[in-house]
Amino acid sequence: MLQQSFSLLSNVDLHRRVLLLAIPMVLSNITVPLLGLVDAAVIGHLDHSWYLGGVALGNTMISVAFWLLGFLRMSTTGLTAQSYGADDRRKLALVFLQGSLMALSFALLFLIFHTLIADTVFSVTSASDDVKHYGYQYFAIRAWSAPAALMNFVLLGWLLGTQNAKAPMWMVMITNVVNILLDLLFVIGLGWKVEGAALASVLADYSGCTFGLWCVWRTWHQRQLPNLWKVASEVSRDIGRFVKLNRDIFLRSLCLQATFSFMTFQGAAFGDDTVAANAVLMSFLMIISYGMDGFAYAMEAMVGKAVGAKSRSELTESLLATFFWSLVICLMLTVVFAFWGHHMIAMITSINNVQEHAAHYLPWLIAMPLVSMWCFLFDGIFIGATKGREMRNSMFVATCSFFAIFFLTSGLGNHALWLAMLSFMALRGFGLAMIFLLQWRKGRFLEA
Repeated sequence: MLQQSFSLLSNVDLHRRVLLLAIPMVLSNITVPLLGLVDAAVIGHLDHSWYLGGVALGNTMISVAFWLLGFLRMSTTGLTAQSYGADDRRKLALVFLQGSLMALSFALLFLIFHTLIADTVFSVTSASDDVKHYGYQYFAIRAWSAPAALMNFVLLGWLLGTQNAKAPMWMVMITNVVNILLDLLFVIGLGWKVEGAALASVLADYSGCTFGLWCVWRTWHQRQLPNLWKVASEVSRDIGRFVKLNRDIFLRSLCLQATFSFMTFQGAAFGDDTVAANAVLMSFLMIISYGMDGFAYAMEAMVGKAVGAKSRSELTESLLATFFWSLVICLMLTVVFAFWGHHMIAMITSINNVQEHAAHYLPWLIAMPLVSMWCFLFDGIFIGATKGREMRNSMFVATCSFFAIFFLTSGLGNHALWLAMLSFMALRGFGLAMIFLLQWRKGRFLEA
């Protein structure tokens, strides 16, 4: 078995396939923090702080709403990859149609209720009237990006499921670059302030969506998929499985959001310097996420294809090669955080107290890459295999453990918070690993 593993790891073509899927997604992820930086810089140079506060508040509301609907991408990737692996062209077309219909339905509901959502949130927030005013203004405009933003999830998932990572990379990069350029034009050039920033984001989402649709159209003709209208009558076929998978991934996402939100709010209870230090260190966690997400996406596409083809050997190859490169990346991140973490903290903040607090809790982040890599990769494995129920259940256990560990060790203060987060990441990976090994030994993992 060990000799077979070394033989597979020496397969240059296998490594090439993994990297061709992973690297484009890592590169596209890098543009995300750049967009946030430009947004903050453009709005932050206006003459009052409430503009930046309003954009931050409105953008947070939009981001949370759309992030919770991110299951559209995950489910579409898994189901598409399986159809691709099985060479089922009709199912490949059907998955795209079902995903698009679901995305546009959610977008319509969001547009119908977005005013009610805004009124409810702004009525309970303690922000100033000026921040609320501009936050509402930003949210009201950004809401109209919902059809494109939610369709982008489906487009990204479908293209990735067909083993094409370059198109999703260009989709994300085009969206972010257009947003940055229009930010500069509308806010600085035309002086449209908050409205300009919101409109730039809306047009950017539609630009990415247009490019994505063109990529799908091209793939459709290359793969000679059936006419869309011919499969439209079958849209209800297997829709129950699609809905169940989306439900399970949504509940998983809620648990994930609960832990990260608690991390922020509980950190605030420990004082201003601590919450600021945690924000700095959370940026380290985002670096891990940006690096590992690319390999998780590659895992989704490759595992889904192997499951669709019912190929145990192809699945084994995908797992070994992706684990290898993930380990390489995480070892590099561990070394970077250990030897240059203090310098990175100093680059992010110049406030001495915050630097000292962040340095005090830095060891937790040094341990994070090698502990958390397993949850990213097993998420990719189970998404590719469309096993949403297992993901939901293991996430629920990990979330309960997160809160239990924090409250049991709360006397440790902020250390308890980071201990709970590290344990949460470890338990996510461990739980899915145990389920995977059990199903693998029983020969049930390839059963989609």
